[in-house]
Amino acid sequence: MDQFLFFLVAFLAVASAVYFVFARNPLYAILSLIVTMFSIAGMYILLNAQFLAIIQIIVYAGAIMVLFLYILMMLNLNKQDESKKNNTLKFVGVFTAGLLLIGVLGVFRGVQDNHVVVENVDRSIGLTKNLGRLLFNEYVLPFELASILILAGIVGAVLIGKKDL
Repeated sequence: MDQFLFFLVAFLAVASAVYFVFARNPLYAILSLIVTMFSIAGMYILLNAQFLAIIQIIVYAGAIMVLFLYILMMLNLNKQDESKKNNTLKFVGVFTAGLLLIGVLGVFRGVQDNHVVVENVDRSIGLTKNLGRLLFNEYVLPFELASILILAGIVGAVLIGKKDL
C-alpha cells in the first residue's frame, strides 16, 4: 500500500512539473508548481519526515508561491510576451531534458532487483517529537539565539518601513 501511494504521489509530482514546463499561461504554471510542492510534501510524509513536509508546505508552497503569484499579478504578463522568446532557448531546454532522460535511463539500467531485509528499524526517526526534544534539550542555546536574531530582523524591518517615529 505504501508503495502504491508513493508512486501515485510521485506521478502527481512529475505530471504537475511537466505541466509547469509546458503551460502557456503563467498563472496555471505557478498553480501547477504549487501542486508539485504539495506532492513533494506528501513524499516526505510517506518517508516519515513530518517536519520536512510541514516546512515544505509552509516555506515553498505557502510563502514562495504566494510571492510568485504576487509578482505575476504585478507584472501583468500578456500573451505577446510569449512570442518574444527565441527558439534557441527552447532547443536548449529540450536538449537538457534529453540528457537528463539519458542519465535517468542509465541509472535504471544499473539497478538490480535487490531486496533489503529490514528487521531492526527505528520508526521514531524523523518524528517532530524527537526533533523538538533535541532542539529544546541539546541545542537550546543556538535555537534561542536564532530566534533573537530573527526578532531583531523583524524589529529592524518594521522601523525601516515606518515613515514617522
